[in-house]
Amino acid sequence: MGIIGWIILGLLAGGIAKVLLPGRDPGGLIGTTLIGIAGAFTGGWLSAKFLDRPIQNDFFDLATWGSAIAGSFVLLVACRLLFGNSRN
Repeated sequence: MGIIGWIILGLLAGGIAKVLLPGRDPGGLIGTTLIGIAGAFTGGWLSAKFLDRPIQNDFFDLATWGSAIAGSFVLLVACRLLFGNSRN
């Protein structure tokens, strides 16, 4: 899976993380999207590095989706803790 696949996966993972954790985010829609992309990359890297799970080339691998969503969720929670959960 190439960089475009990871970006698409990140967009979808960010959306799923946003559904799991509703509310207003400090960065709005664009911030949540970027958090989703960063979470997909971070989750995939951590999964490959520490769980000894190689990154699959298949877009529909369940473990890849799980790690991307988990990474997006963790980054979304971290951003809310650091920057507050409401915007003006």
